[in-house]
Amino acid sequence: MKQRTKKLIALLAVAAMSVSILAGCGGAAAPAATTAEPAAEAEAAPAEEAAPAEEAAPAEEAAPAEEAAPAEASGDVTDLPRNETLYFGGLQWGTVNSWNPIGANQNCWALASQTFGSRSCMFETLYMYDFLTGNLYPFLADGDYVWNDDMTELTVKIKDAAKWSDGKPVTANDVVRTFDISVEIANGTGTTYGAYIDSIEAVDDKTVVFHLATNEDGVPKNPLLALDYLVAVYVAQADWIDAVVERNGGDSVAILNDKAEDVPYSGAYGPYYDDDQKVVLVRNDNYWGQDASMFGSLAVPKYLAHAIYADNAASETAFKAGQIDVNQQFVANIQNLWLEDGLPISTFYDDEPYGVCLTMPTAWYNMNIPVLKENPALRKAIAMAVDYPSIIASAMTNQSPSFEDVPRSLMNPTEGEQALYDHDAVADLQWVGNDIEGAKALLDEAGIVDSDGDGYREWNGEKISLNACCPNGWSDWQAAMEIVAAAGEKIGVEITTLYPEWSIYQTVFTNPDQTEYQIFMYSPASAAPSSPWARANAFMNKDFVGVQNNWSGNFGQYVNEEADAILKAIPTMQDEQEIKDAYTELTKIYLTEVPSFSLMYRPAAFDAVNESVWTNFPSAADGRGITPNNCISGYAIKALYELELVE
Repeated sequence: MKQRTKKLIALLAVAAMSVSILAGCGGAAAPAATTAEPAAEAEAAPAEEAAPAEEAAPAEEAAPAEEAAPAEASGDVTDLPRNETLYFGGLQWGTVNSWNPIGANQNCWALASQTFGSRSCMFETLYMYDFLTGNLYPFLADGDYVWNDDMTELTVKIKDAAKWSDGKPVTANDVVRTFDISVEIANGTGTTYGAYIDSIEAVDDKTVVFHLATNEDGVPKNPLLALDYLVAVYVAQADWIDAVVERNGGDSVAILNDKAEDVPYSGAYGPYYDDDQKVVLVRNDNYWGQDASMFGSLAVPKYLAHAIYADNAASETAFKAGQIDVNQQFVANIQNLWLEDGLPISTFYDDEPYGVCLTMPTAWYNMNIPVLKENPALRKAIAMAVDYPSIIASAMTNQSPSFEDVPRSLMNPTEGEQALYDHDAVADLQWVGNDIEGAKALLDEAGIVDSDGDGYREWNGEKISLNACCPNGWSDWQAAMEIVAAAGEKIGVEITTLYPEWSIYQTVFTNPDQTEYQIFMYSPASAAPSSPWARANAFMNKDFVGVQNNWSGNFGQYVNEEADAILKAIPTMQDEQEIKDAYTELTKIYLTEVPSFSLMYRPAAFDAVNESVWTNFPSAADGRGITPNNCISGYAIKALYELELVE
């Protein structure tokens, strides 16, 4: 059990309360207002050397009220024993469409393929990703993956113990058939990885070889994306895939939308009950993972349950009441739940920023605007003047490290990424914000001055006038853009805010030719085995320039040939020092040229827990190194085997 002295009294106070909590996750009381999160930040399949889309749920998945009524306990699950049931929140906002691991739009909290850790309580990946360190741990795989010398082939063994829920062994043919059908029906796996993996071959029943796509000179296009595949893509049973193809007459659309109610799964839990109120999984007590080659035991909770709430406020109320144990939802000023309200709420870190921040919401400069394209001094001056502590305080309620704590670079704050560049080599290029005098001096030196005395600087004889925009209604992002505009005012650059509706805003960065918007917000890739390459690629890869309907990166249309050459070289590098030197050089270019600038660090997955019933959740202080990813995603699933009851 975590020893958090400040919460001990709260734990004792709610012990009696937890006994009376409705076992079936009952309806929430009238909710208080909460701070809304941005809607899903969509990413699409890559073009050429682009990073793959992370098929991830947004940090807080906005709940469409018309799709879900507040949860009420159903007679089917009201008697779920509370001491055997782990309740989740913030992951499910509507009814399950299917249980199809090769399908589309399943809308099931237990199925989300994502490179920073696929949810794997039901379906499993070859490896588990630890975003704290960047390590890949074998899951269905047996031991480490092995590259050949030129990184055109990747070999993976399959565990002998691995079995499907119907008792059949997991085989190499399952891995092959999963990839082949994905390409055939163009599902997310096929469109994301098909351009980088030529084929997957079953050498024998327990060995697969990934044959990577190569350029004309025989160099693999991107070995890093093959690693993303290992942690993101669920393996489905080949026999079942063949049955689905047959019953749907080979029609791709029908296969994608097959409900898959008969699907075998390799994970620790399978479907138990679902309706428009709740989704419940039950432990498979014959699960192969209790073998000594994997976890060595069954997971502790017998049931994993998720009620469907009307909105974020109702979900937050249930979390505070102890009706949710693990919550993937942004809660403003979450520390007040234990400091002021005395609730047994825990986060990965006891103090700010409370969670692990993987994403970097970023302001992008539009290089179609001549004054921005031709003046890196202007781009950097605006970035230097921004009051980042105010952004972190208003948009994140300080649930983000500052740029003093984690100096800006191309890296997120995780230990694994921070070790990949030479901090001292770029220290003189970094900035923490609020440097008004430094920004003014930079502009003066560049000859960008106020010649007519109106308080605003000119370039080529015209006043510099820009806008800063994000979607209307995304209140935390709007607060950030207001602070960017205020920074411009302080250094003599006119910046006005503009908030179009999302339907319009999504054309801001997907249309490479637009000039109406000059500074705009969006997030690059968060974390993956291919990171930080994937993020650097999203910031600077010229292959995105001119691409219509581009959701993948370089939204500002920045071109730097030196950076582009480094980006293309990194995926085939194997020497650690060479890789570090390359990322250091990329960081120098980025901090000098400033084609965009990140405004904050932000969790890709929020992870807070109510310890009124269950405890021993992952904590930064416990030394176990389990990732805070809702106990079911990537390496975080190890937490299910170490939970303890409070009583």
